[in-house]
Amino acid sequence: MDTISKKIKVIKKKISKIVSLFSKYNIDGYIIPKNDNFFSEYVQHDRLNIISKFSGSAGFAVILRNKNYLFVDGRYTLQAKKESGEYFKIIEFPKLLPKDLFKNINMGFDPSLFTKLQLNYFFGNNLNLRPVNENLIDIIKKPKIKKIRPFYSLPNYATGMSHSRKISLVSNIIKKNKSDYLFISAPENVAWLLNIRGSDSPFSPMPNCNCLVSKNKEVFLLSNRNKLKKLLKQKKIFNHQIVEPQNLENLITKLNGKKIIIDAKTCSIKNEELILKNFSINGREDPCYILKSKKNSVEIKNTIKSHIEDGVALTKFLYWIKNIKNINLTELSAEKKLEYFRKKNKNYLYPSFNTIAGSGPNGAIVHYRASKNTNRKINKNDIFLCDSGGQYKYGTTDVTRTICFSKPSNKIKKIFTLVLKGHIAVTISNLKKNNTGKQLDYRARKFLRKNGYDFKHGTGHGVGYFLNVHEGPQSISKYNNIKLQEGMVLSNEPGFYEKGKFGIRIENLIFVKKTKNKLNFENLTLAPIDKDLIDYKLLNKEEKDYILKYHLMVYSKLSNFLNTKEKRWFIKNL
Repeated sequence: MDTISKKIKVIKKKISKIVSLFSKYNIDGYIIPKNDNFFSEYVQHDRLNIISKFSGSAGFAVILRNKNYLFVDGRYTLQAKKESGEYFKIIEFPKLLPKDLFKNINMGFDPSLFTKLQLNYFFGNNLNLRPVNENLIDIIKKPKIKKIRPFYSLPNYATGMSHSRKISLVSNIIKKNKSDYLFISAPENVAWLLNIRGSDSPFSPMPNCNCLVSKNKEVFLLSNRNKLKKLLKQKKIFNHQIVEPQNLENLITKLNGKKIIIDAKTCSIKNEELILKNFSINGREDPCYILKSKKNSVEIKNTIKSHIEDGVALTKFLYWIKNIKNINLTELSAEKKLEYFRKKNKNYLYPSFNTIAGSGPNGAIVHYRASKNTNRKINKNDIFLCDSGGQYKYGTTDVTRTICFSKPSNKIKKIFTLVLKGHIAVTISNLKKNNTGKQLDYRARKFLRKNGYDFKHGTGHGVGYFLNVHEGPQSISKYNNIKLQEGMVLSNEPGFYEKGKFGIRIENLIFVKKTKNKLNFENLTLAPIDKDLIDYKLLNKEEKDYILKYHLMVYSKLSNFLNTKEKRWFIKNL
């Protein structure tokens, strides 16, 4: 039996075990999300992958007695078909939602893994949704016992604002909202509020915990006590503030107050029901999101430093791969080499997400991940797309470069240049005129659309400060109306993908800078753009000037860290 057949057999066996449990819980189907009970993007115990082999960062499965469905957004349809198409029907949302497909079904779900917002959006009122307090995936495959790694506090020079000042800001917002408490269910927001980090996520320094803050500045941290040893020793937190997660209900019943704010995006149905035993919900938006998104001057300074460090690694990698004569170059060997250059920096910790190193047709899979089974030799006629990022002390990076190894076709050059024009249009935007993600998204796509092209993902996402590489509420997308403010960091990554042939994406991180009462974007990412892919005839003078100025800026900041050959190559391609 070949490897693929064995995998199919294993998955089918797991699905059969899940279905065999339906009678016990009086259900006809079961929903399996990607997220854990902290609603993290990247999880240690990946239940969706266990049941489907899908490795993307977003999606959910629905197991019925006779049919299985995997719901993903437009970024992941190709990937999902490739990884899970043998045993799941792949459905792209929001084109089609479960509430459009299923009627009059007793559908089971784990209430600790879903919010009311999620269930209402995807499943509506057409189903009899039944909470199942035992997770069915965990029954067939028990989660591994994780090694407890203590949380730690950030040094003062890395934060720009004390945790006590942040607590005061949040408490004032609670008062203005005429509420008594805020329940912070998103670990990233707890991390920001208390200036702490942890090791609970594969790609970010996430401290998995929840927090309660009162209008009177009281703080209760819901976490395993063993994770707080360092913070207790440093007197960053005290014994009376610590509550074991299983004791949330006891805490809720003891608190004085009537009204509480929760987070609609990350407060689970299980926790919301516990809270409702003693409080009325007086808001469903955690103010920490917007406060966290506006990076202060210290955070921006450290982020700039991290991008210089990352830029050195990226530029050395680009020089290496553009000049390598090794005919055995593969996606995995290229990925390994980039990691090698990053690791040479003492402040580099680990990747901020799984590196996307896709050559030829694999580049058309938006969130492709090379593996032993998919690893492709990079041919000289390939277009190679590399999307990667790093967690540095203290900063988070994310960058995509598309490169060629021989003279590209006129079609490739045209499309790359149209993508580049959209990328530039976003960067040079007048943020008084175009100050929302929705307006900027249109600018990124307009050149492609004029030529009958487009891309299915958003143009850009928010980025955290030594936290999540994907952060809200700011983003550059068709649906985002959040006004961009000073200090916000975003990605700028328009692209184009032709199934089975190639993918193109150009991504820089940018931040909103205020200069003389004007808001504009400034580039953070420092890495050359492959000029061999540019059709200069399609660029106007402003765009040509931008490319020259960008590369001169990159060279001025990185040249001291490059060797003679790297410098010569860079200057030659200015």
